Amino acid sequence: MSAYGFAHLRSRRHHADIIEYLERIQATLDPFAGRFVIHGPPSEVVEGAWPGSMVLIEFPSLGEARAWYDSPAYQEILRLRTDHIEGDLLLIEGVGPHYDPAERASKLRVEAERTELSAAQ
Repeated sequence: MSAYGFAHLRSRRHHADIIEYLERIQATLDPFAGRFVIHGPPSEVVEGAWPGSMVLIEFPSLGEARAWYDSPAYQEILRLRTDHIEGDLLLIEGVGPHYDPAERASKLRVEAERTELSAAQ
């Protein structure tokens, strides 16, 4: 199942290290079949506020995403970004093509009812 590296970058600065990071990151992704899906602005905020920009990288699996992040090649360039951009990075598994949010709601409803029943006892 596909997995994603999702970054919310709040303070972007055009620094020489950032340019080097951008020049080198694809070579760190290639061995893990990583590819950019979203890379920064522009974006249209339609609800709430979104300070900063978004990056989304797709991988074939969560294992591949973790292996990329932990790889010596990526760890070598990581500080080029983290020294100059404040942000958060998540590795997260996607949902399959037959994902049904109503099915998830049904499971959540059962869990909530169990919790309410236990609290009432």
